[in-house]
Amino acid sequence: KGTKGEIYQEETMADNTEKDKKDNSFMMKLATLIVDKRKGFYLIFIVLCVFCVLSMNRVKVNNDLTTYLPDTTETRRGLDLMDSEFTTYGSARILICNVTFDEAQKLADQVEEMDGVSMLDFDDTEDHYHDMEALLSVTFDEEADTEATQQHLDEVLDALSDYDVYYSSDIGQEERDADDLNNDMIVILLLAAVVIVAVLLFTSTTYAEIPVYLTTFIVAAILNKGTNYWFGTISFVTNSIAVVLQLGLAVDYAIILAHRFMEEHEDKDAREAVIVALSKAIPEISSSSLTTISGMVAMMFMQFRIGYDMGIILAKSIIFSMVAVFFLMPGLLLTFSKAIDNTHHKSFVPKITAVGTRYIIPPILIVGVIIAFFLSNKANYVYDTNTLESSTMSDNKFSVSMVNKEFGMVNQLAVIVPNGDYEKEAQTLKALEKLDVVKSVQGLGNIEAMDGYMLTDKLNPRQFAELIDLDVEVADMLYSAYALDQSDYGALVSGVNDYEVPFIDMFLFIYDQKESGNITLDDDLEETLSDAHSKIMIAKDQLLGEDNSRFVLELNVPYEGEETIAALDQIRNTVAKFYNIDDILLVGNATSDKDLGDSFATDNTIITVLTALFVMIILLFTFQSAGLPVLLVVTI
Repeated sequence: KGTKGEIYQEETMADNTEKDKKDNSFMMKLATLIVDKRKGFYLIFIVLCVFCVLSMNRVKVNNDLTTYLPDTTETRRGLDLMDSEFTTYGSARILICNVTFDEAQKLADQVEEMDGVSMLDFDDTEDHYHDMEALLSVTFDEEADTEATQQHLDEVLDALSDYDVYYSSDIGQEERDADDLNNDMIVILLLAAVVIVAVLLFTSTTYAEIPVYLTTFIVAAILNKGTNYWFGTISFVTNSIAVVLQLGLAVDYAIILAHRFMEEHEDKDAREAVIVALSKAIPEISSSSLTTISGMVAMMFMQFRIGYDMGIILAKSIIFSMVAVFFLMPGLLLTFSKAIDNTHHKSFVPKITAVGTRYIIPPILIVGVIIAFFLSNKANYVYDTNTLESSTMSDNKFSVSMVNKEFGMVNQLAVIVPNGDYEKEAQTLKALEKLDVVKSVQGLGNIEAMDGYMLTDKLNPRQFAELIDLDVEVADMLYSAYALDQSDYGALVSGVNDYEVPFIDMFLFIYDQKESGNITLDDDLEETLSDAHSKIMIAKDQLLGEDNSRFVLELNVPYEGEETIAALDQIRNTVAKFYNIDDILLVGNATSDKDLGDSFATDNTIITVLTALFVMIILLFTFQSAGLPVLLVVTI
């Protein structure tokens, strides 16, 4: 009959059994459906995988990370303004090794005459030639992001293919960086796969688990990658690293289900073991995935919108990983059950005995955390890939490094100010030229037009006539026409003899009148105008916008760092002597890196706080305990 204690124990066990059956009834039914209809799910996954493989080409990849900068940053505002008002022609720095100066000069002349090349700088100074090495600075006649410019660059490189040639260019640079990252990530993915397989072999108790893991993960990766087109455009960074991060984040779910199956399979047949394991694993994995997804959601609140891009794609990858584990892996476990039974091996994991965990480990951890906290504040972060060095480099990176090694890096900075006052621009350019941090500066106010006159210098009719070899009477007539066109009737009343007009404005007015057929010039003068017009227009397109002017500086400082930040402040303060500081925009690699650095501290704090908050809320509902979530988050 048994004792009262035995009776009570049997009643308690019976109550618990009934409770488990009640709690697990839905999960058991769902698990049974998934296992028994596994062939149907196989077919569904095959169809989805085929669809996703075909859809991968529909994914649009954005290779420009600056588009993810916050709209409020100076770099983003400056880039938007430059895109709307200025033309940035493609350019390239081409290094030719082991050539004499005369050979280099002939090659420079040959390249300058090629289709698509608008300008070429080469001389006998140290900036362009030394130690049997020549540097050609080439400017093309179209913008850097066009296929035609890429083709012209390829043609130039082909023409120099008989020599040792290296180059650095903004033409196609984003695509090359994306290709380099993709190639790197393929290697990393292969290494990660090898390491994970090795770890699984080490920690598993049967060899046949491995194909189950790999199949589940590959299917989940294909589903995620093939549905990225849902979001229109994703960054090349996200596109490259999502697979590796998905593998690292979601492989645990497959391990949880496999271990549950092995435990249940000790006293149950394969089918029943898979069903029971799945019914127990679904709540566990779902709870675990919520904490991971919450971290991805926290990334979506970053100011640097690459966080949103990565967060939403990786959150989707977690969901697809769970889908594969819940609906595909159970069938695979049952299909491979006999192989799993026949390939058991002893555990390679050594048994670890806890020694002094209560009184020794905590003090060590506390000391370690304190040290790590102070060391973490000393970490330096790099935001520009040009400053990174590695033992192995792609062909593109090696080519750029060779040019930079022999002739130095070019750190360009654009300064944008309101236009309309050429004299003020000329004064600003002179002030910038005097700064030690500025290697060179170019604007309309310091580009020579002819015979020492700058493009923005004001000339009266006689000076202009002498400069372009024009009759003074004709010049007076043209100046009168210009004054009438500009509604400057005061100049007409007082006479145009002392009327001064900036050279570039008068030159372009005459050229437009010639093109319109309003005036006729002799052949020599017309040829002079035509030759000068293309170069003047290149300068105007790049430096003069509808409402703003642009100065292009080369700096003597690195792309990033305290020295660079100080240089940017010095440049801004110098320009602010002539313009309202709120109207000044600085744009370049240096400002982009600075904006990234400024947003990083805020983004890091936002992600940390939100992730901890999300995880604590999820754990609070999961464990229904106030203390345990805090303990787990502190441990993390």
